[in-house]
Amino acid sequence: MESRNLQPLSIQGEKGTFYVPHVHFDAESGHCLIEGESYLENTWAFFGTLLDWLKAYAQTQKPILFDFKLSYFNTSSSKGILQLLEFLQSYEEDGGEVTINWYYPAHDEDLREEAEDFMIDTNLTIHLHAV
Repeated sequence: MESRNLQPLSIQGEKGTFYVPHVHFDAESGHCLIEGESYLENTWAFFGTLLDWLKAYAQTQKPILFDFKLSYFNTSSSKGILQLLEFLQSYEEDGGEVTINWYYPAHDEDLREEAEDFMIDTNLTIHLHAV
């Protein structure tokens, strides 16, 4: 599949009763960004959309650069993030090139520890960046 047939995925972040993270997945560069806060009304539908896009992009066999810049996420979002990471793990195991960056506030050890737990769960290398 050519990446030019795949449209970018953009979701504008929202804050209200629920918090929707900002998402931008670029089909040309393979750069995927999710940032902000994630406290969703329908977590599975939201992360299902992201996962479906990643699966379509993986058909190109091009590298994926994934930047997580989340300042907060709840337990159900954590499970959605794990699903994304598990897919990236399988893509990497199948020969795909995957780079994952995890940006977290320097004062927030909990967010750093979440990334470390994801590394243990998936055996992926996640580059940690205190900001």
